[in-house]
Amino acid sequence: MSIAAKIDHTMLKADATTETIKRYCDEAKKYGFASVCVNSCHVPTVAEELRDSDVKTCCVVGFPLGAMLTEAKAYEAKASVAAGAEEIDMVINIGAVKDKNFDLVYEDIKAVVEASKPAIVKVIIETCLLTDEEKVKVCELSVKAGAAFVKTSTGFSTGGATPEDVALMKKTVGDNALVKASGGIRTPEDAKAVLEAGADRIGAGNGVVLL
Repeated sequence: MSIAAKIDHTMLKADATTETIKRYCDEAKKYGFASVCVNSCHVPTVAEELRDSDVKTCCVVGFPLGAMLTEAKAYEAKASVAAGAEEIDMVINIGAVKDKNFDLVYEDIKAVVEASKPAIVKVIIETCLLTDEEKVKVCELSVKAGAAFVKTSTGFSTGGATPEDVALMKKTVGDNALVKASGGIRTPEDAKAVLEAGADRIGAGNGVVLL
């Protein structure tokens, strides 16, 4: 069975042009990827390009640091959904996790979940910056806040997805949420490893290669 339907075909580079974004949309339709994931400014283009296809329009919010006002994240999410986004990948407030200010972490996620409706939310926890204890805690808060997925990484920090992190996240959320592995998944072998560890979705800029 092809893993294409589990791949979010992702282009988040700062210098991504409209031409590049449209190419990603064409590839996603050709191969049957789950979504095309972009920065929010590209949502109108992606939504238009993917109209009449089964491929979802996905965008990141509060990316890549997660270190902005909750109100700003929620506004970006709401505006993105209005522009055509069907899935929102948000970055948590990592500093608040380190401060053990879990009320803020929860409210931050919850605000984006509410602002994104009817779109689903994937919560990027940036595993490379967290202890295992913190990973478990944030996964629990994400489920409590109503997120559909927990996601390993932005791909823009010090590390990406590992099978060990995917397995820990899957064990934590159980049947209450799905797990997305992203960051550093560059080969079919990488993809196989995270899928076997429990990933339900893969975020990658080279989705075609993974096939």
